Amino acid sequence: MQTKLFSAGRLVLALIALPLALGLTACGKKDGDAAGANPVGAPLNAVAPPAGKAWTDVVAVTPEGGYVMGNPNAPIKVIEFGSLTCPHCAEFEEKGFPHLRDDYVAKGTVSLEFRNFVRDPYDTAMAMLTRCGSPDSFFALTEQVYANQKDIFEQLKPVGPALQAANLPPADIFKAIGERGGLMDFFAARGIAKDQAAQCLAKADTATKLANDTSKAGDSYNVTGTPTFIVNGRNVEVATWEALEPILKQAGAR
Repeated sequence: MQTKLFSAGRLVLALIALPLALGLTACGKKDGDAAGANPVGAPLNAVAPPAGKAWTDVVAVTPEGGYVMGNPNAPIKVIEFGSLTCPHCAEFEEKGFPHLRDDYVAKGTVSLEFRNFVRDPYDTAMAMLTRCGSPDSFFALTEQVYANQKDIFEQLKPVGPALQAANLPPADIFKAIGERGGLMDFFAARGIAKDQAAQCLAKADTATKLANDTSKAGDSYNVTGTPTFIVNGRNVEVATWEALEPILKQAGAR
């Protein structure tokens, strides 16, 4: 079921109401019908990247609040809506993202935009921290969160009851998640200093924008689960690399 969140305050209420175990069950969607996914379009020619760079090094923030990697003029544009607390998204990150990045984005024929679809305050805190560095660090930090998702969950398990008892104001909730859940230590080991992380987690406007962008995703693209992939503006109704790659090939990315 689609999660609609509208403010940092409602995310705090969600922390009290929802157990972290939701991150293990309330995401994911079935792949749609893959019929007709055999390559039909003419193969696209690779596009040379800027001098001294690879397309996988070209990352920019988009007006819609995402981060896009690759050729900004790529004929095939993929948007991924992902939740950092969703194991299905972590599975795609492990099995699909390296192929998508190295076999397709690197050729300049496909661009990949990642948009956070936040489902709970833990998700939001992690999304705030992946955005805490330069745009160049976003995909690497996101990849690290997914690769260590199970360990992060274990660290976060006791946080909810403790924060409920502490009765913190909304402005302090994400910083508290970062400190008590080990997230600040995790990101510090990956180049985001603790004082920098604390400043990022104190930005309630970032949390509110993430929540509002999540709500808009449901309205604009009918995002009802994660991961969801949009290819050239169309929700392709698949959630795995095995189902997504034939669609890219059909569009000429091979």
